[in-house]
Amino acid sequence: MTKKKHRKPSHNKISNLTNTILSILKKDRNQTFNYKQIATKLNVNDSSSRNQIIKTLAKLKVAGDIEEVDRGKFKVIVTTEYHTGILDLGAKGNGYIICDDFEDDIFIASNNINKALNGDEVEFHAYKRRHRGKQEGEITNIIKRAKTEYVGTIQIHDKKNFAFVVPDSPKMYKDIFVPINKINKAEDGDKVLVSLEDWPDRADSPNGSVIKVLGKPGEHSTEIHSILAEYGLPLEFPHEVEKFSNNLDISITKEEIAKRRDMRKDLTFTIDPKDAKDFDDALSFTALDNGLYEIGIHIADVSHYVQPGTVLDDEAYERATSIYLVDRVVPMLPERLSNGACSLRPHEEKYTFSAVFQMNDKCEIKNEWFGRTVTYSDARFAYEEAQAVIESNTNEIPEEVSLTGKAYKTDQAIADAILKMDELAKKMRSQRMREGAISFDKVEVKFKLDKEANPVGIHFKTSKDANKLIEEFMLLANRKVSEFVGKQNPKKTFVYRVHDEPKQDKLAQLQTVVARFGHKLNLNDKGNVASSLNKLLKDVVGKKEQNLVDTLTIRTMSKAEYTTHNIGHYGLAFDYYSHFTSPIRRYPDVMAHRLLQQYLDGEKSANDAIYDEKCKHSSNMEYLATKAERDSIKYMQIRYMQDHEEEEFLGVISGVTDWGIYIEIVSNKCEGMVSVRDMKDDHYQFDQDQYAMVGKKTDTTYQLGEEVIVKVKNADLVKKHLDFYMVGKPEAE
Repeated sequence: MTKKKHRKPSHNKISNLTNTILSILKKDRNQTFNYKQIATKLNVNDSSSRNQIIKTLAKLKVAGDIEEVDRGKFKVIVTTEYHTGILDLGAKGNGYIICDDFEDDIFIASNNINKALNGDEVEFHAYKRRHRGKQEGEITNIIKRAKTEYVGTIQIHDKKNFAFVVPDSPKMYKDIFVPINKINKAEDGDKVLVSLEDWPDRADSPNGSVIKVLGKPGEHSTEIHSILAEYGLPLEFPHEVEKFSNNLDISITKEEIAKRRDMRKDLTFTIDPKDAKDFDDALSFTALDNGLYEIGIHIADVSHYVQPGTVLDDEAYERATSIYLVDRVVPMLPERLSNGACSLRPHEEKYTFSAVFQMNDKCEIKNEWFGRTVTYSDARFAYEEAQAVIESNTNEIPEEVSLTGKAYKTDQAIADAILKMDELAKKMRSQRMREGAISFDKVEVKFKLDKEANPVGIHFKTSKDANKLIEEFMLLANRKVSEFVGKQNPKKTFVYRVHDEPKQDKLAQLQTVVARFGHKLNLNDKGNVASSLNKLLKDVVGKKEQNLVDTLTIRTMSKAEYTTHNIGHYGLAFDYYSHFTSPIRRYPDVMAHRLLQQYLDGEKSANDAIYDEKCKHSSNMEYLATKAERDSIKYMQIRYMQDHEEEEFLGVISGVTDWGIYIEIVSNKCEGMVSVRDMKDDHYQFDQDQYAMVGKKTDTTYQLGEEVIVKVKNADLVKKHLDFYMVGKPEAE
């Protein structure tokens, strides 16, 4: 008979057992644990390990770190004050926690992250010691994961029994372990979307499973889909949503017209980008006999079609916004609505929600009306066409503008309307500036793409009079709708777009930077900050530092957001402001339409808590969409620069860190980095006070805002890195 072999008990000492047990008990400090439960958490079951756990529990009890609540059941003794906040991780593994309990962010070293990930809501305690002036802390518990899905490249092990996904995000500091039976037919090197499933206490990496294969890295469709997947944003509509949309009755009926103000005979037109497909706003103009001008701001009545409780509304709410990537739009609504029923196309009758104002030549509002309408668009202008009318100052209408041909809607009438509204818009803008609004006219980068979505050119979009005409009347409608609801008594719940004042420390940092270019800010008088910022933005126009200063000034501003609690809009200098004018692409506008109609019908106030939660969701989705849009621009810039690797470019230093210098190319606004490791002519060190990289031997200085010549080293589509070589400084003229 074969003698049965017994495995010898392990006598390996469990490393760092005291801290590990304390960590387990602290994580669930309201729970009790016995030695068996802790052994299970540690994934050990041999007698030696169990004995080590029992002895360690006894020592911790004697030391007063834990208490024995019941026989063999232990609980941590809490002597520390705990706080909650949001973790903001850096690329190097350290991070900061943003917490309302502290004025400054709390520094968290990488060894105190304790498996928290970027954006997680975490529990932590703060130490008395400080790191670079910031209080330091340790994360003790993860309350809520910010995300559970990550985009990355899969690496299948040679023996093919497991794989790792290497995340694209530099803020995800661990690769994700995937068992071979959960790779979902992915091939080695594929770009995939992986779901985080769990992270065992003693495991170095989290476990996950591949939920979608996105394609081969570097391919255009793969990279665009990866950007959307990284932020959990949708690409296509579910079948049931498309089906619901296709079955909607979108006809214009006599019964519905009878419920609305009929404004089809009013001279009405749209002004939009040349390549726009959805037109959510139109303007109407009538010169009244009493010397006033009746101007209608007509907005697509999306809420007529998108009804609460439907799959269409649920999907629109989840998306909350359209996403504008470099090569496509991911719409909030299916195309049948966004480009069809809700789009105010020329020579078509449409249901609209309108704000109609009667004003004089001084832009004083003498009468206002809000409600549902039916309108007819007589003409569609591109911004360039409307601009041509404004600049010519005549009744000349570009030939490509299609008019209805009705006798009373002549070229002269439309030209007169545009010219008068331009005149009024300029007066309204001047008034806003006098009242403290800040004028941000940042240059927008646009790519010219060929049929295969390859970037073949770059141009800059600037705001001209035609753009500002539309902007002013949209601002008027947004402000007046918000004011109408906000001033009602008793108070009514509404969706506001608010913008807080900038923090003084950020303004002081901006002051330090712009002073290097010879500019000054007046921060002594709070009332003059806005006019001082406007002067700065005006002074830098056309100068090498313009884009840098524009960007830094925007970064000093607080983040605008949606809320039911109105605090006004600092940047626009409005006491009341909402988003009302773009319901095709923004869900908060749909909510504003519904609430306004509810109050026009004399109904009671909506539930504040429900709408505030919807506001938070909308703000969050707007943030994710903005990040995706920026990533798509960065991706396209890198693709563009791949064809220019041997060229030298004039750039401006846009950032300096201890690992390198960031440079923005003047001619195309592409930003890349020169690594300090590649600067071989000297040993360079980062000087934080000067915002500069300084050579130790030669004292050569590369300072924020300075012009330099660079050459492309590497344009990596997969890692989305654009790396430069430093050629030097341009010769003085």
